Amino acid sequence: MGAWRRLALGSAVVLAAGCTTTPSATPDTPTGASAATGCGSRIETEALPDWADAGFSGDTRVPHVFGAKGEIVAVLFGHPLTADRQDGANNKILWVARRASTPADPAASADLVITAFLDGTDTRVSREVTGGPGPSIIDLPRSGCWHLDLRWSGRTDTMDLVYADGRATASGT
Repeated sequence: MGAWRRLALGSAVVLAAGCTTTPSATPDTPTGASAATGCGSRIETEALPDWADAGFSGDTRVPHVFGAKGEIVAVLFGHPLTADRQDGANNKILWVARRASTPADPAASADLVITAFLDGTDTRVSREVTGGPGPSIIDLPRSGCWHLDLRWSGRTDTMDLVYADGRATASGT
């Protein structure tokens, strides 16, 4: 195997490992804290679960990410998600919440509130989807692994989403 091929293969293994490490969260460490160790939420390409496929027809094989508790799924129509998009596309995400086993907290906002933490930094941003889980455009300011805390109707879940560098994607590097 040539030196370039070994280097490329080694780089791919390192990149893949960096995106599959599970965040280290303890009861005292909030999910998304900068002490987290990597991107743990995997992009699925299997069919959406029955509870999330309303409005779809046929074999619904679209990239999606499940929340850690399985309470919500992010259907990625803007895959790959990209910071500083140069291609004119959107970071469209359809948020689908699993039907609650108990009634929603009437005092809690129905809006989906997303608090996103960029892994390995102190960068934190908030986004909101008015009316709760549903269609959205979620742009984040930088590329990298983002840990998301999700809150809606008195419910919570977490997930990680990776945003690619739009400038590098646009230039083909």
